[in-house]
Amino acid sequence: MLFGKVSQQLCGIKKLPWSCDSRYFWGWLNAVFNKVDYDRIRDVGPDRAASEWLLRCGAMVRYHGQERWQMDYNHLPTGPLDKYKIQAIDATNSCIMSIGFDHMEGLQHVEKIRLCKCHYIEDDCLLRLGQLENLQKSILEMEIISCGNVTDKGIIALRHLRNLKYLLLSDLPGVKEKENLVQVFETALPSLELKLQLK
Repeated sequence: MLFGKVSQQLCGIKKLPWSCDSRYFWGWLNAVFNKVDYDRIRDVGPDRAASEWLLRCGAMVRYHGQERWQMDYNHLPTGPLDKYKIQAIDATNSCIMSIGFDHMEGLQHVEKIRLCKCHYIEDDCLLRLGQLENLQKSILEMEIISCGNVTDKGIIALRHLRNLKYLLLSDLPGVKEKENLVQVFETALPSLELKLQLK
């Protein structure tokens, strides 16, 4: 009886007093999920620490020699720390952001990254990716789809990924100068297959 009265009162409230601050709460929580713990990286290695970060933020990883994507933080594989090397990252609908990208610094085997509908991905993230020496060597494929904060500046930074063979750019309203992008990549990465699905 008491529960019924309380639930009726709650249903009658159009807007809870704290609901206007929920955007800030989620932004704060996502920043907490992205915080880099350098001691953890040292203790468990870069691949395990990056896996924990990515899964905590809602992304998926696939390890070398495995077909299955790892998406459940609670089922991360155990065993020797150097056994599981990240080969691919799918960050679709995840909350990864630039403050967490230091997790990627020690990764040496990442060949593919997919950033799709990542609201916190911005130019700084792509600039950081382009600066990481290990990723400059290992990344072969990238897809950047529906990341509204990415502009030409961030995309151009990917020219430093010197072994990049395939780059898909789709639904990026901040990218304005397609012809310039094509020219930059033709010069920097002549063997790159660049797919543009931009307006």
